[in-house]
Amino acid sequence: MAEAAQEAMHVRCHKLRLALFFSAMRHFRDGLRTRGIEVVYHELTANPAEDRGANFGAILRHDILTSMPERLIVVEPGDHRVKLALEAAAGAAGLDLEIRPDRHFLDTLPAFRAWADGKKTLTLETYYRQLRKRLNVLMDDTGQPVGGEWNFDEENRASFGKQGPPEDPPERRFEPDETTQVVLMMVEQRFADHPGSLADFSLPVTREHGLMWLDDFISRRLPWFGKYQDAMWTGGDFHFHSRLSFLLNLKLLDPRECINAAINAHDRGEAPINAVEGFVRQILGWREFTRGIYWLHMPGYLESNELRAEQPLPALYWNGETEMTCLRESMRNVLEHGYAHHIQRLMVLGLFAQLYGVNPREFHDWHMAMYLDAIDWVSAPNTIGMSQFADGGIVGTKPYCATGNYIDRMSNYCRHCRFDPKRASGKDACPFTTLYWDFLGRNIDAFRRNHRMGFQVKNHDRKNPDELAAIAARVDEIRAMCAV
Repeated sequence: MAEAAQEAMHVRCHKLRLALFFSAMRHFRDGLRTRGIEVVYHELTANPAEDRGANFGAILRHDILTSMPERLIVVEPGDHRVKLALEAAAGAAGLDLEIRPDRHFLDTLPAFRAWADGKKTLTLETYYRQLRKRLNVLMDDTGQPVGGEWNFDEENRASFGKQGPPEDPPERRFEPDETTQVVLMMVEQRFADHPGSLADFSLPVTREHGLMWLDDFISRRLPWFGKYQDAMWTGGDFHFHSRLSFLLNLKLLDPRECINAAINAHDRGEAPINAVEGFVRQILGWREFTRGIYWLHMPGYLESNELRAEQPLPALYWNGETEMTCLRESMRNVLEHGYAHHIQRLMVLGLFAQLYGVNPREFHDWHMAMYLDAIDWVSAPNTIGMSQFADGGIVGTKPYCATGNYIDRMSNYCRHCRFDPKRASGKDACPFTTLYWDFLGRNIDAFRRNHRMGFQVKNHDRKNPDELAAIAARVDEIRAMCAV
């Protein structure tokens, strides 16, 4: 096992993400040693001169020379870049590299490829349904979905309304032990210029604590999760979301136990079907689907740029400094916690980047740097595909684009913002609304060929030249504002 400097620096990783990964790795190492398993482990220190190598490949080459193995065995990596580095190191040493299936996932890559073979389009809903049938998840004795529906999206889109959210359950916290404290000190010293803060580190870094977090979600958040999973509110960071994704991606939790825990809560009458099915779909459906998409389309997927977006990422994505309340609130969450729930990610931070025209690879690299749960296999389909539509429709059949009115409907952000989501031009116009019409105009020819964009195209065509000129002038002001 190796802590490699390149994994911390190929994107400018959030300090919380670095501390989380390294602490979890060291605790896992110590657990193996306690069981009598020999582990060769390379720790990073505050001094780069003590590194055995800059990346996995270099460190592996060093260990090959000292250990003289007969062959190399590795589980399927989660990053194509890492896979290439391991293959290169093995090839240079003249050793076979055996890549074994990752049993952590519910589906296999060969099974996904077989399902995808011959299909013109790959849709999550089709994949999710066949996987539920195959694995008998949330299916009744007659072979029908529990609750009579495959998904309950219509019940899972409530806002908090004018009264605001129900009281959030307090977060389960874990004080750093000696191992974690050593990691925190190393990260603070070596990666001092990276974003984020370690002043209040209280994340679970062991399987034992991960299971406590799972139990906490099931008992105190899951019953409300479905209904309010898309809602946002000022000052609210987590609401009823699980924050289990980083524990799953670090493999401190198994997806099967998370799914079973939610289903058992439903069977006991402690959680409604819309909440349970929505949670199961994120793990059994979306998580497995994105992994399959990633490995089906790599290595070229990361360079996809269907809409030829080339704007640099605005500085607010690193410092959170902006007059826009929705972006400021979402970035506060990211900077403080290395987290934002899926609507903040997709329909605030992702949407603004899309409408602004940010280069999709730059947006992806930012996502990889800033989120605790960011692994290339899951980040790329969510950023390049779902969020930015840079893959031209592999993940989603149309762009997830909207004006500021969507944010106004799903949050109270606009009540605390000087910008008007209903206005597209003028000094008080919401940048989301202005950029929405500019985004349609920039890509109107491509969108005319997409039958799912017909309504948006017709609305754009109704804009008269004076309106479009006023919008264009406001776009210039927004770009100047974001460049500061």
